[in-house]
Amino acid sequence: MNAAASVGRSLLIARIGELVTNAPEADGAGPGPGPFAVINDAALVIEGDRVVWTGPSSRAPAADELVDAAGRAVLPGFVDSHAHLVFAGERSAEFAARMAGLAYAAGGIRSTVAATRAATNAELRGGLHRLAGEMLGQGTTTFECKSGYGLTVADEARSVALAAEITDEVTYLGAHVVPAEFEGDAGAYVDLVCGPMLEACAPHARWVDVFCERGAFSADEARAVLTAGQAHGLVPRIHAGQLGPGPGVRLAVELGAASADHCTFLTDADVDALAAAAPSPSAAGTVATLLPGAEFGTRQPYPDARRLLDAGVTVALASDCNPGSSYTSSMPFCIALAVRDMHMTTAEAVWAATAGGARALRLADIGYLAAGSKADLIMLDAPSHAYLAYRPGVPLIHAVYRSGIAVVVP
Repeated sequence: MNAAASVGRSLLIARIGELVTNAPEADGAGPGPGPFAVINDAALVIEGDRVVWTGPSSRAPAADELVDAAGRAVLPGFVDSHAHLVFAGERSAEFAARMAGLAYAAGGIRSTVAATRAATNAELRGGLHRLAGEMLGQGTTTFECKSGYGLTVADEARSVALAAEITDEVTYLGAHVVPAEFEGDAGAYVDLVCGPMLEACAPHARWVDVFCERGAFSADEARAVLTAGQAHGLVPRIHAGQLGPGPGVRLAVELGAASADHCTFLTDADVDALAAAAPSPSAAGTVATLLPGAEFGTRQPYPDARRLLDAGVTVALASDCNPGSSYTSSMPFCIALAVRDMHMTTAEAVWAATAGGARALRLADIGYLAAGSKADLIMLDAPSHAYLAYRPGVPLIHAVYRSGIAVVVP
């Protein structure tokens, strides 16, 4: 297999059994992902880092190079819009205790904070690159990465700077939990997050996030953090409704956040607010990002994706890769969980892991495969997207292309 579609040369991938396009033309949305859509017995042409043609294999134009998909399925690369990859240490004992019956609580984050503060830059960079490599090998071509395990000005600043070395989608999460040294004085910590820490981190970040939850930050504290981030040019995201119903979802909609993440416990008002704020051709909107790996890792109820989808909410799936509640880098695993335990169809889950993630990151050229889209795609050792849930836990990624370059090859 050729390693790349070189500049000035075209690459034809032919004899694709099923091409998942999520083609925007299907709903007239213009650039960016549209609804789930497939072409059977298909082909695709890449020039440089862009897709320039998709259609039936029998009508494929000539190209300089040829890859024979041999009936395999081709999909857009997965877009993981929620991950915490800059950390040190591990929490397997905590996981084992939860599996033995201990309830999950936000306070466990502090143990990772201590390990992260003690780690060198080289150690943090090594862990970050290891997890990013795992993601890529499992088909994730775009990922978001949060800070949040440093919780000092210096440690948060180095976390976002390290993340920015390998992704443009960097999130400042100084408001993850209140660190031990500010116990009993959350207001002073919020002032730090909104002041010197934000000043140090904003140049390296695109997004600002807050854990709006019991045991973490209140609605007023979350609003202060997010509006301070907005004043520095950062776009809000929010952890909402993971441990119980709360104000996070409606705060996300109020502030025009790109996503409300977790959404495990929702009121009818929350669902109505998310439906009214769904992205459209004329508005960026707020996406509900569901993180089934966290429910797997904490034995909490899974989010009711069916309720959200039936209400018209735009749903994304993401890994929530972190050392405490969801230590997985596998989007295929999350797709399988979503189909089995969140009552999504295979098409809905794959759309949410590709186009849904793109919308949660407000990126218009990924999450779909059509003329003009970025040539980020995966080829499965399977004839259909359904195999991602049909054969859970089986390594099905045959090849991965990012910006037209084959970065994972058989």
